[in-house]
Amino acid sequence: MDRLKDEHFQLDQAGLRMILDTAPNGILMVDEKGFIVLANKELENLFRYECNELLGEPIEILVPHAAKTSHPGSRQHFFKAPEPRAMGAGRDLNGLRKDGTLFPVEIGLNPLQAGDKRYVVASVVDITERKKSEKILQENLVELKRSNEDLQQFAYVCSHDLQEPLRVITNYTQLLERRYRGQLDDNADDFIEFITDAASRMQVLINDLLVFSRVHTRGQEMRETDCNYVVKKAMDNLKLAIEENEATIVIETEPLPAVLGDSTQLTQLFQNIIGNAIKFRSEVKPIIRISTEEGQEYWTFKIRDNGIGFEMQYAARIFVIFQRLHPKETYAGSGIGLAVCKKIVERHGGVIAVESEPGEGTTIEFTLKRTRKNS
Repeated sequence: MDRLKDEHFQLDQAGLRMILDTAPNGILMVDEKGFIVLANKELENLFRYECNELLGEPIEILVPHAAKTSHPGSRQHFFKAPEPRAMGAGRDLNGLRKDGTLFPVEIGLNPLQAGDKRYVVASVVDITERKKSEKILQENLVELKRSNEDLQQFAYVCSHDLQEPLRVITNYTQLLERRYRGQLDDNADDFIEFITDAASRMQVLINDLLVFSRVHTRGQEMRETDCNYVVKKAMDNLKLAIEENEATIVIETEPLPAVLGDSTQLTQLFQNIIGNAIKFRSEVKPIIRISTEEGQEYWTFKIRDNGIGFEMQYAARIFVIFQRLHPKETYAGSGIGLAVCKKIVERHGGVIAVESEPGEGTTIEFTLKRTRKNS
């Protein structure tokens, strides 16, 4: 019986060793005095030691010089209150290789009791590649932020600096039109009209570009904002269009919730969406419905209309600056309204999407953050 137990123990030891040596992480076991009693192949590979070179050595052989003095105290503290814990997450932790080089690691510690002896089992992961990826990502984010700031500044400067020469062009073409219309041939009159029209359209584009570039640079502080006030203000601004088209605005969720936002930009958001719903009306009178759904961190707003709608294959285009689904001769505008809406929603930490079908209307859906009171 004893012989069978010994053979079974040897089999268990061999099986355990095989499992440890095929583990993807480095694993070592340290006794209460700080000596290494077990190390798998991956750990030896990580720290560049040969087979069994680590057995019987103090754990501090793997600890960077800056931490060697304090490490015994940390080990004793662990054994006083042994419990599973992670080390290295959220802070820089390094291992010391045999050749003296350091590499970033994350370590998981677990206590182990074997008879009257206590051990700590450590799982070691080399996070060198992850650190490299994080560094590249951080550098890309910094560069992207700088690039976005440069683009916003470029857009503002271009649109602002173009105003004056464009104003001169517009004034002089209008002067030509007043003084010389009918005095030259028909072609000249047409040319003057083309220049005047192009200058007017350029003025609209520049003004729209200024609006777009100012969403982030000229935004107000985020604060608790009553959406009932915001929607009413948007409707007041659209009063003439609403009356001319006999449009009906139905607020299905009353009262509308308060959100965390910039009231001026939120007014512009609702105004652009409601204005689009009126502009792209069908033959029947426009009916625009506003509803909300409550979420844990956000309110979801839905603005549905009974307008002409469009094919969903064009859904991504409607949020891109100056992209239009219809010719300017059919519907006025530069195609910037929903691009501004997207930028406003994203500045508020939300997302915006659209659902539509030709002849069945369009639904614009976006999220806005809840205030502390209703969160």
